[in-house]
Amino acid sequence: MRERTLARALGAALLGGALLLGACTPQKTVKRKGPLDGADAAGLGRPGEDAVTLPGGLSGTDVEELRLHGKEFVATADLPAVRFDYDATTVDEAARPVLHANAEYLKQHPDFEVLVEGHCDERGTTEYNLALGQRRAKTVRDYYIRLGVPGAKIATISFGEERPACPNQTETCWSENRRAETKVHARVSSATTTTDLDQVR
Repeated sequence: MRERTLARALGAALLGGALLLGACTPQKTVKRKGPLDGADAAGLGRPGEDAVTLPGGLSGTDVEELRLHGKEFVATADLPAVRFDYDATTVDEAARPVLHANAEYLKQHPDFEVLVEGHCDERGTTEYNLALGQRRAKTVRDYYIRLGVPGAKIATISFGEERPACPNQTETCWSENRRAETKVHARVSSATTTTDLDQVR
């Protein structure tokens, strides 16, 4: 009887130790990010992108969203949009000189933060167009980086088909809607002039 009692006690102790070790084992948390809509105004990271949670419960995408939260990004005539072929994400010959000029403008204004918006025409599902718009925005961002614009100052977001530049269901309008727009937010610093602020109003 005594041996049986000791065996039970030993088994309970081993089980308790295993449970304690399991509770103390650090867990790697992966946070699933869904597609952001335009109201988020800082929709960074690809739709559906996995982001590893950082200490304090913030993911890398969350940190970037907080960095840009509440900032107004506006279009300027100095940064024209570029257009894409149907279902395409590559920069064509017509877009390259535009992006080169845009990159030079951005490098001349280091206090500007940049948001590249990806847009699509209405054909295709909402989910597909959100992903397509994000790839277009990322293509433009990568192009700017290759031309010397610091990647840390460029964010991307996709609006999919939600914000058409032209409302009609024609080939001409669809062509206008397949675009990437570059918008800026001026960070006020000692180097920022009144002219800089006026350019983004």
